[in-house]
Amino acid sequence: MSEVLTPPRVAAQDAAPIIELRGVAKRFADRLDVAAKLARRLGVRVRQDVVHAVDGVDLAIRRGEVVGLVGESGCGKSTLGRMVAGIMPPSDGAVLWRGRDLRSLSGAEAREAKLRTQMIFQDPYASLNPRLRVQDIVGEAPRVHGLVGRGEVEGYVDGQLRRAGLDPALKRRYPHQFSGGQRQRIGIARALAVQPDFLVCDEAVAALDVSIQAQILNLFMKLRRELDLTYLFISHDLGVVEHLSDRVVIMYLGRVVEEASAEAVFRRPNHPYTRALLAEVPRIEVRKRAFAGVKGEIPSPLNPPGGCHFHPRCPHAFARCRLERPVLREVAPGHRSACHLNEAT
Repeated sequence: MSEVLTPPRVAAQDAAPIIELRGVAKRFADRLDVAAKLARRLGVRVRQDVVHAVDGVDLAIRRGEVVGLVGESGCGKSTLGRMVAGIMPPSDGAVLWRGRDLRSLSGAEAREAKLRTQMIFQDPYASLNPRLRVQDIVGEAPRVHGLVGRGEVEGYVDGQLRRAGLDPALKRRYPHQFSGGQRQRIGIARALAVQPDFLVCDEAVAALDVSIQAQILNLFMKLRRELDLTYLFISHDLGVVEHLSDRVVIMYLGRVVEEASAEAVFRRPNHPYTRALLAEVPRIEVRKRAFAGVKGEIPSPLNPPGGCHFHPRCPHAFARCRLERPVLREVAPGHRSACHLNEAT
């Protein structure tokens, strides 16, 4: 297995946010079929299922940071990443790019915001157009957006492929002719081709073999140093997040429950959910222990519980937890947590 290099830590607390989320929420509602619409017109009460994917998230990401976003499957991590990348709009709240609401941008400003923030997806098999050659996958966007002239595209594509660790001689091949790790490198080259300064990486190494994961993680760190990139790194792998991230954000059922530096989260976790996640991470120094996941199942986002979303699974829950949503408040310098246990009784 390739060794994963140690990333540099940055002190970006005083820098202005590149991306800021203010009260962002995202809901998905089922479309009513013809019969349901007719029944509603006739006065029949028709239930419409609504998925509460993201629920009132505040988050600021500053230049040069690597922010790790962690949570169980179904907690809204990928949906949040797509809103950060501008792929989908929020149902409520605002996404600010360099202090400006994305919805207020138009023309050249909107185009720049979209190009400067790029996303690298989890599945390298599904995220590439199987009908296009690699040279077109990587070169189409910079050519369309006028970043390079038509006669310069070939050389530009060669440079992007080299930067991502691929041989330019392979640029006339199709995606199915590459391995999973190579396809992910093609996705990285495609994202970098439009000269972004912020990358949203959605489980970018989850579908790869462990040895290939280390190579891709090393590539991310190398690119960060060379290009001064900022990352939102979405992952369920706590070991990867601990190693890569300057700051860690823990999500549960659409809400942020804890946010702090990587060292604080992994050494001094505050929220019961964070503690439960970290307690079950296998460690070499911990022997003869039976590991088990967080007790219970994550509730359905179709009908999330009231109060604190975690209270049905929390061993410390009390009456207030069932009724009142806890506020994300500072429990130490730079460390925020949403738990009623932090408040004086």
